[in-house]
Parts: sequence; structure tokens; C-alpha cells
Amino acid sequence: MQQTSPIQRRKSRQIRVGDRLVGGDAPISVQSMTNTETCDVAATVAQIQKMEQAGVDLVRVSVPSMEAAEAFGQIRQLVNTPLIADIHFDYKIALRTAELGVDCLRINPGNIGREDRVREVVAAARDKGISIRIGVNAGSLEKDLQKKYGEPTATALVESAMRHADYLDRLDFQEYKISVKASNVFMAVDAYRQLAQRIEQPLHLGITEAGGLRSGTVKSSVGLGILLMEGIGDTLRISLAADPVEEVKVGFDLLKSLRLRNKGINFIACPSCSRQNFDVVATMNELEQRVEDVLTPLDVAIIGCVVNGPGEAREADLGLTGGEPQHLIYVDGKPVSKLSSDKLVDQLENMIREKAAAKQATLDQLLARS
Repeated sequence: MQQTSPIQRRKSRQIRVGDRLVGGDAPISVQSMTNTETCDVAATVAQIQKMEQAGVDLVRVSVPSMEAAEAFGQIRQLVNTPLIADIHFDYKIALRTAELGVDCLRINPGNIGREDRVREVVAAARDKGISIRIGVNAGSLEKDLQKKYGEPTATALVESAMRHADYLDRLDFQEYKISVKASNVFMAVDAYRQLAQRIEQPLHLGITEAGGLRSGTVKSSVGLGILLMEGIGDTLRISLAADPVEEVKVGFDLLKSLRLRNKGINFIACPSCSRQNFDVVATMNELEQRVEDVLTPLDVAIIGCVVNGPGEAREADLGLTGGEPQHLIYVDGKPVSKLSSDKLVDQLENMIREKAAAKQATLDQLLARS
């Protein structure tokens, strides 16, 4: 059954990114970024729509040129998810995307230029009701900080972040969030811990350039898991050299493991051994693929034998315990029926979808009453 997370989140100011709230008591949002050519509007829209199907909350789009800015304006009209424009070097691109309906501007203070240019970007954001993300990255610190520290450090990242946060504060602009990303897990964790003590703005978490699907997932889970356990973080991105949809899936899996978000199915599955009474690995591999579109929160236990099976199944919304000659199904902690190995995945998929539909109807009724 779904449980409340024991994590006490850091109190932060709440801002708006399009129709999504970030910070405060809002759910931690999962973000990803397109890796298509932004000027290829059709390909970029198609990729964003796949992320939407996976449940993404926010999507960042790289806008490296004025041509890309015009394409961004078309993309904005064709998707529903709030969009963040990733701006580097040319502040005029930020001004143009503000005119075209961007929901948030991500600027890198290490390369956006002089303060007067930042002032123009802030004025446009204020006028259009757009939030800003100050994105500090270990790979693109300001030259004076590189000289001062000799190499990227957590303290250097925080000094860069505070420099620009102080500037936005002087302009009386509070609708911003900050990230201090590094590919080094220790550096990133240290920087976020320091920053969390110094500002009230929401923090966007990420281990930048984390790696491929497997290695990047591990590195991100370690770094972000530490911070989230400490209550730090209001949005996150799992940066992977992989399909952006995988970033969304891993992000939600991470939050589900800490009970910070309950979107989709939380599978409890044994690694299998010679006691198993059905092929657990094959069943899980196929089942996960089939029901990845189910976004209603459910705990589903798939256990191959009777050693841990009944205990896990009783705690889940839906549970399967391997038995001989048939396997026992639990619903809401109670044994209700038996299944044979023949067409096991088909039967489990149907039961999961039925349970999800019933639970979603109940959730919708509760929401309507409130």
C-alpha cells in the first residue's frame, strides 16, 4: 500500500513554471530535455509528446540561435507541457523566446554576459510572468572564479550562484530557481548542501553529464538520492546520454523509491532463484514494458515463491506469489484467486489495469469532493 515518506523537505519559496508550481509544498517535478535539432519542429514535438506520455512535468529545449527561437515558438503552440528555453551566450535569444511564450528561461551566468544584459532578460521575464533558472555548471564557471579557485569546487559553484541570486534580488525579482551542477557527485552534493542553507529559492537538482543509461542512472541516483533524503530539491533532471524518455522514467523511479512521488507502478519483485515457480525475470521484463503507460500509483509485488511472497503481497495493492501448481493473487492484501503459468503476463496486465482504473476513479471522486 502507498506509504507517506518520512522525509522532511526543506522549506522553499514557491514559484510558477507555466501551469506548474515549483517549491513550497508542490510535488518535486521531473524534468527532461530534448536532444533533437530544435529547428526540426516535427521531431522535437514528437519527442516532447513521448515524454508527456511518460508523465514529464517540465521540458527544457535548447535554443542556440534566432532560427531556433522561431522554431521554439512553433513548438510552444503544439505541446502542453511547460517549456524551459536553454539560453547561452546571446541574451537577445532569451528576449525573443520571452515574446514567443516560453514558461521559464534557463540562463548560465558564466556566459550570458554583462549585468545590463541580464537586467533586460529579467525585465522581459517580469513583464511576461516568466520564471528564471540560474544554471551554474562546473564546466562553465566565470573566468574570475576559475582564476580564483584554480579548478571547479563546490564553494566556487555556490559563489557563482549567490553572485547572480544577489543580483536578481537587487532587481527585486524573486521568481527564480537555481542549480549548481557538477559531474562529480561529491562536489555537486556539497554545493547543493551549502546553497540550501543560504537561499530560500527552489533548487533544481542534477548531476550533469552523468553518463550513459546504466552508469548515469547509478551516479544520478547516488547524488540526488543523498540530497532528496536530506529534504533538498524541488525539481530534478536525470542527465543521461540516452533517450530523454528514460530520464523521465528514472526520475520517477527515484522519487517513488523515496515515496516523494507516487506516479505509476512501484514494482516489488524478487531477483529470482531456484525456488521460483515461474520465470520472474521474463515476467517482469515483459510486464514493465506493457504497463509503463499506467500512471495511477500502485504497489505491485511479483514474487517467485512462498518464502517472502505472501508477506510482500499482503502489503501491496496487487501481489503475485509463486506456487505449485498455481500462483496465488492478492488484492489489497487479501488472497482472491489463483493463476496458472499459461498466459500469466496477459492475466497480470489485465488485473493491473483493472485495479488502476478502480483506484483512479476513487482518487478522482476524492478530488472532486475537495
